[in-house]
Amino acid sequence: MGFTRWLVAGVVVLSGLSLAPAGAQAPGVLAGSDGLGDPYFPQDGNGGYDAQHYEVTLGYDPADHQLTGSTRIDALATQPLTSFNLDFNGPPVRAVRVNNLPAGFESRAPHELVVHPPLPLLPGLPFTVTVDYAGVAADTGGEGWTYAPTGGAFAAGEPHSAATWYPLNDSPRDKATFTLHTTVPAEWEVMSGGVRVRDEVRDGSRTVTWEQRKPVIGYLTTVAVDHFEYLEQRRANGTPLLSGFAPGVEGLREHEQRLPEVLDFIENLYGPYPFDAAGGIFLSAPLPFSLETQTRPTYADWADLNTVVHEMAHQWWGDSVSVYSWSDICLNECLASYTADYLWPERVEGKDVDAEYRDTIRRALSKPKFWEVALQNPGPEKMFTSVYYRGPLFLHALRKQLGDTVFFGALREFASAHAYGHSSMPEFRAFIQSKSPTDLTGFFDAWLLGTTPPPDQYLYPGDLRG
Repeated sequence: MGFTRWLVAGVVVLSGLSLAPAGAQAPGVLAGSDGLGDPYFPQDGNGGYDAQHYEVTLGYDPADHQLTGSTRIDALATQPLTSFNLDFNGPPVRAVRVNNLPAGFESRAPHELVVHPPLPLLPGLPFTVTVDYAGVAADTGGEGWTYAPTGGAFAAGEPHSAATWYPLNDSPRDKATFTLHTTVPAEWEVMSGGVRVRDEVRDGSRTVTWEQRKPVIGYLTTVAVDHFEYLEQRRANGTPLLSGFAPGVEGLREHEQRLPEVLDFIENLYGPYPFDAAGGIFLSAPLPFSLETQTRPTYADWADLNTVVHEMAHQWWGDSVSVYSWSDICLNECLASYTADYLWPERVEGKDVDAEYRDTIRRALSKPKFWEVALQNPGPEKMFTSVYYRGPLFLHALRKQLGDTVFFGALREFASAHAYGHSSMPEFRAFIQSKSPTDLTGFFDAWLLGTTPPPDQYLYPGDLRG
């Protein structure tokens, strides 16, 4: 059915309803919700539609920080819509079009762009929305669009960053494929995630196109403008590895040169690498974090080999298998931290991680604060705390409880079953329980929900007591 015909059908089907004119907020179910109900960030994301693909076209001049953008979103309506929201707090919006027709729009704090299509949208049918915007891209200081010390810029931040440079349905629950076209002055380079399919210089400007061919969450998308030096490698199976180093961090190259080894190692643990390209974006910025931006993590200037292993483990845990809600953050960080802090040292460097576990527990038993933030549902203010330092202990104890064969087999199966989708900690618990004849309720409650040290039977399962 063609575009014109289904629009006419939409008017007929909805003709019995009271519809607000374009530019006005429609009541009831005809307005998409302004959030998806995440327990930590209830206004993140938007209801009424499912984003399928983003086509983001940017122009950026580092000299004056001017950002010009046009983002087209291919989406599917999931309910009748006379209005819907996007998440966006970037430069001022100039125009919005829905199905190539001018649409009304208004901005509402903190990050809502409310769109009023000229004709109602029908559930189950595709539509496009295009947003044009331009102005100074403000420096968020590492919570989205950020000015680089070298004079360039980059976008990074968790859980929010994408809405500072393009409009989207900003929720882990709505993944979509992503294409980025960026034009900058010719002396600058542009990096992003996925596969680079165009890098062309013409009339003093450079235009670079990157494609994410597997679905991605907003905070896992990125763009970086800098004077990069490149490292090109290739895995034995042909997967291209492209990494870029901003001025001043060329010394980090030695860590990234081990990327083929790192990917082989993690693949052996959790199954095939889930994407068609990999690499890293090494910034000369002293950020307090590095970030698992999909296929090509964004690294601060202090990154080391442990950081590379951690961020690449996220390609399985966080990027391919993503959280359903931000309260499930242990699914991302506990597994990435265990991979980098225990499994790599044990299997590559020959360290006795059982002894390290016992030593860490011994020291932590006298520190109540070590246990005060629960691993499951730690709260929005403490999302990025206990999952790093207590998460690996939980997984090592779980491994000893189950045995290596069951533990690693379950992780591989779980990663495969939820590839390119979402999951939650309750679902992870239920899945692991299905692989064990022993009731794990007490173990999981003590480790994941408790805010005091688990009982000895859960602290030292298997041969952990030594």
